[in-house]
Amino acid sequence: MNHLRRRLPPLATLLPFEAAARLESFTQAAAELSMTQAAVSRQIRALEDNLDVVLFERRHRAVALTPAGEALARAVASGLETMASSADTLRSRRDDDDIVLLAELYVAMYWLIPRLPEFHARHPDLRLRVNASTQPLNHAETVFDLALQCGTRPAGALAPIMSVPDAVFPVCSPSVAGQYSLTPADLADHAILHCRDDPRDGWLSWNDWLAGIGARVAVPQGATFDNYPVVIQSALMGQGIALGWQRGLEHLIDSGQLVRPLAAAMNLPRGLSIYASAPEAIDERKQRVIDWLYAELVG
Repeated sequence: MNHLRRRLPPLATLLPFEAAARLESFTQAAAELSMTQAAVSRQIRALEDNLDVVLFERRHRAVALTPAGEALARAVASGLETMASSADTLRSRRDDDDIVLLAELYVAMYWLIPRLPEFHARHPDLRLRVNASTQPLNHAETVFDLALQCGTRPAGALAPIMSVPDAVFPVCSPSVAGQYSLTPADLADHAILHCRDDPRDGWLSWNDWLAGIGARVAVPQGATFDNYPVVIQSALMGQGIALGWQRGLEHLIDSGQLVRPLAAAMNLPRGLSIYASAPEAIDERKQRVIDWLYAELVG
């Protein structure tokens, strides 16, 4: 195995290469993979350096495979197709009675789980399996039938089958700001909680939010966390002010565990969204789950 690993090129370079070879464009490959054009270019350059061969002819606003690139593209496409076929075979072994719902971790924790008893009481014949993840759908690591994700996050080629509006506004523990109303300028006097700012994740940053409400103030510094559920846990513990998505956190807000220290909000026309991994294969059982989710979202 170590011998094989030494012979292989860097595996992280192969998907960008396959996409660029198929699309004949670094820019289109970047869009498909939710990467930047510069990142795709770096990965392909790393592959060329590893193989010591030129794979693409760089032209004005276009690229073309060299003969060496064409040979490698055929081999990579064949290998990826073999892996995809094997993955399909493994997926087919899943219990067909399970309906797998992939949900953003914070949505699963604070919105979905409190509602599951009612779902099971209404639909005792449906076996709903919930998988929670902090990754956007275009990087989903598990097989799913349906998904629940904020519509601003990337979903690859999937389009939402249903969406509901949402609102984003600051939230904190009552011990931090009580019931009084702050202004955006007042945020500089408080600890601000940030989620790691990675454009590929599709999270709304404080920069985005302040610009969205038309506030011309500097983004306050504060603690940064790797994922959003940890940001919310920090806010619940009174460690600062975080951005909150109304629909996902409505239970915490309605119960008073989180309060809104600012009246300002940024409205998202496409907030929480329902996706299907195979929209053409939605059967009666999956449709019942979709209908229940949508009813809960709009109710």
